[in-house]
Amino acid sequence: MQILSPHFSTVTMAPFSDKPFLLLFLLLISTLLQHLPTAYSIGVNYGTMGDNLPPPAQVANFLKTQTIIDRIKLFDANPDILRAFANSGIAVTITVPNGEIPNLTQLPVAKQWVADNVSPFVPATNIIRVLVGNEVLHWGPQNLIDNLVAAMRTLRDALVQAGLANIQVSTTHSLGILLRSQPPSTGRFRPGWDTGVLAPVLQFHRETKSPFIVNPYPYFGSTSKNVNYCTFGRFRGWPDRYTKKVYTNMFDALMDATYSSMKRLGYGDVDIAVGETGWPSVAEPFQTWVNLDTAKAYNGGLVRHVTSGQGTPLMPGKKFEVYIFALFNEDQKPGPIAEKNFGLFRPDFTPVYDAGLLRNRQPGSNPSPLPVSPGAGGQKWCVPKPEANDAQLQNNIDYVCSQGVDCKPIQAGGPCFDPNTRRSHAQYAMNAYYQSKGHQDSMCDFSGTGMLTAADPSYGTCKYTA
Repeated sequence: MQILSPHFSTVTMAPFSDKPFLLLFLLLISTLLQHLPTAYSIGVNYGTMGDNLPPPAQVANFLKTQTIIDRIKLFDANPDILRAFANSGIAVTITVPNGEIPNLTQLPVAKQWVADNVSPFVPATNIIRVLVGNEVLHWGPQNLIDNLVAAMRTLRDALVQAGLANIQVSTTHSLGILLRSQPPSTGRFRPGWDTGVLAPVLQFHRETKSPFIVNPYPYFGSTSKNVNYCTFGRFRGWPDRYTKKVYTNMFDALMDATYSSMKRLGYGDVDIAVGETGWPSVAEPFQTWVNLDTAKAYNGGLVRHVTSGQGTPLMPGKKFEVYIFALFNEDQKPGPIAEKNFGLFRPDFTPVYDAGLLRNRQPGSNPSPLPVSPGAGGQKWCVPKPEANDAQLQNNIDYVCSQGVDCKPIQAGGPCFDPNTRRSHAQYAMNAYYQSKGHQDSMCDFSGTGMLTAADPSYGTCKYTA
């Protein structure tokens, strides 16, 4: 969403004598404040195609306490994740699977989808947007494309009728929708899709004040010769011969080509957001320019670029809402090696490389836990610090289980055995020890590897005492 500095004029108003009107006024103000954008918005795509990923409650706590990431985007509406992010303050975008699009054109079906996947979780979970499918025009088939706009409108109606008009509806697009992207000022959408699908989509966004969301990936246009241009590296730039604007990175060029395409259809006023962009740290052997260094250069450069508020040559000062792909390396993803290695973090929360997303961290240092305020009822839980290594975590498990603490829940068959990782088992054991010692903060030190959190790490049938 476009970041603007709100200016409120002073208005002389008669005293409120109608309490319902006052409540309505306050509700409208609250909704407005909820959706006022921050100075910048850095989000991540939270995929779950891995057999070693941490529980959602741990993920929510990590993002909230250790990173500057303030929003996540899901490729589904996973209820366990939605519950885990309750009261975290992190904005959540959920997605309707592509195959459900035709049925969503029917209002009763859309209302049931909202009742099942949205209403049970709000307002505790800050769901800000529902995406109707993912890159529908890219993947097809035609019946999904034909029903896309109708499904978006019907789902919007269902949200409004459920009293959730503050939740936006959108969809995401690969940049395969562009017929032309160079020079950026000549960008245009593919014929057929331009007026047949994209113009109605853009009209919907204009009416509902929701963003047109695209997935720009300079990675897919990269070679050994242009890698600096693709990764925000040193590049003297090249001019658009029509506007004389100079482009020093491919991200700006792709965003401006999208903007030019929208403007060509008469929708230059519609906001643009970035649903996915990223760079893998490992790829095929012949892709010698794809490695940890270029992944760090791209995602680190992206974070600096977005948070600078610089914008693009055709959109100066524009502050984009951006979702980096992806939060974790996902070892179960099909396809090329790169698909498994887009993650910013490993499953144990250690960074794959420093992209500038950790809080209060200088290069080469370890993240420090933030002060913890007790949760509801004054509850606190003890969890491992993100930088604790496997050897330290195993030592913590061995120590706790030798002190008479019940470790059966993390043994095979126990409710907390899965995920079967040292970090998950250590978290349960460390918290059980901390709670057994009367909630004394010093009992969560574990030689500097423990930290307190106000976010309940319980998940599924694994319940943590407090």
